[in-house]
Amino acid sequence: MKQKILVTGGAGYIGSHVVRQLGEAGYDVVVYDNCSTGSPQSVLYGKLIIGDLSDIDYLEQAFRENEFGAVLHFAASLTVPDSVKYPLDYYANNTRNTLNLLNCCDRAGVDKIIFSSTAAVYGEPKTLPVTESSATEPINPYGRSKLCSEWLIKDYARASSLRYVILRYFNVAGAEPGGRIGQISLNTTHLIGVACDAALKLKPEVKIFGTNFPTFDGTGIRDYIHVEDLASAHVDALRYLEKGHESQTLNCGYGKGYSVRQVINKVKEISGVDFPVVEADYRCGDPACVTSCADKIRQVIGWEPQYNDLGEIIHTTLSWKKKLIGLQRNQIQYQAQTQYQNSIQFQLHQNQNQNQNQNIITLLPTLSNTVKVLPHYCS
Repeated sequence: MKQKILVTGGAGYIGSHVVRQLGEAGYDVVVYDNCSTGSPQSVLYGKLIIGDLSDIDYLEQAFRENEFGAVLHFAASLTVPDSVKYPLDYYANNTRNTLNLLNCCDRAGVDKIIFSSTAAVYGEPKTLPVTESSATEPINPYGRSKLCSEWLIKDYARASSLRYVILRYFNVAGAEPGGRIGQISLNTTHLIGVACDAALKLKPEVKIFGTNFPTFDGTGIRDYIHVEDLASAHVDALRYLEKGHESQTLNCGYGKGYSVRQVINKVKEISGVDFPVVEADYRCGDPACVTSCADKIRQVIGWEPQYNDLGEIIHTTLSWKKKLIGLQRNQIQYQAQTQYQNSIQFQLHQNQNQNQNQNIITLLPTLSNTVKVLPHYCS
């Protein structure tokens, strides 16, 4: 049995995929998550503690009751437009709570941490592709709150035995090909998810925020990575630290960018749906182009991505969202049928002296009408 691992935010989208891979690799996993955006059903391995990183006493209790060999830190707020509107919330949840976690690591003697950072720390890159030595000049509070967390980790590591791997993600999408987990929220804000929602008629349209960027088609360009490959990078990073290697900061992307229009067109092609697209104003805090140089992560920790294909990312996203819709529809049907069966039992009880079969036949149209309207609630 391998050492016990704490995963903060392990019930969320990326964290749950990492937890699954850690469990499959034989690690004893403890997930600490407030489940504000994640789901307990997404935790396929280990133990789930529902708690917030701002609750120092509860967090310290988790450390006391478990001897963690390492921490993987995902818990954070991560929507750029929201960070512009609510910067204090982002510094509180992302930076202050990282400080809380490091204090607990210090007191418990945990000396290995893997941190979920972001390419947003680079801001508007002056040269492409972005390397780990590129200037960190974030242009929104989300990126700045993550960079501050990086600084906390690095400063603490200089003063202690802590070793770290900081992974700077590019744009994450996709879902587990087996269909067990994916992004739970149907109200996604990332482009691939939004475009898939439009293809499935969960959204009326897709908005392109900004069409005058200095790019080949005027729309923003991003480097997309499949969530399964990102998850495997965390497992590789953990094994790297377990071997006693030195701290690292690593980009995690494929090194190829796609424009907003290219992504939308690919979703239309794969889904077969020509959904509406609306051009909108530029959003504050969005850079024109961010693509990675991911050579270092391959060389240093031996990461080998398996899903480096935009079509595969979109396909698994569509499949997962279809499953979510089906689960939602089944839940509504189950509730409707249960209500219907309860109404029959009530009628039979109230009319014991009448013909029971006639009562059932009379009520059948009610179920028929209920089932007919179910797709409306799921569309």
